[in-house]
Amino acid sequence: MATITLIAAIGKNNELGKDNSLIWSIPEDLTFFKENTIGKRVVMGMNTLNSLPKRLPNRKYIILTHKDIILDECDVVVHSLDELLEYIHKFDEEIMVIGGAQIYSLLMAYADKMLLTEIEDECDADVYFPKFSYDDWDRKVLSKHKYEKIEYRHVVYTKKIK
Repeated sequence: MATITLIAAIGKNNELGKDNSLIWSIPEDLTFFKENTIGKRVVMGMNTLNSLPKRLPNRKYIILTHKDIILDECDVVVHSLDELLEYIHKFDEEIMVIGGAQIYSLLMAYADKMLLTEIEDECDADVYFPKFSYDDWDRKVLSKHKYEKIEYRHVVYTKKIK
């Protein structure tokens, strides 16, 4: 059965993005994202798909949307949460959820893990990562960094087994 991992960079108030763009562009964090998603299936919504400057190489897209769209033949389009879960649970691999906010909200309850870049900054945003109970997750800081004047850390959250 698939492992579902949410991956995102968020600010102090769970800020995710503004005007369908990332708020922060931190080179080392983009490398972290690439290293953790390359060679994997990535789940996203239409806004995230449309926000990408180009196709992410070496990843298979799974797009959750109500729209009828055609992508590369190796990509999959699903139209409901049930259809998405049925599809991804065919695989015994890690499935990466890359956004946006609505997709994170839909899949939070099904996630096994979260890879979050926690940025020590506050910004104006129009989309936010969903709030979650820290009591439901084990938290481990993987690394701490500073880019220009912005401090941030890569953190893995693993869902506690109940």
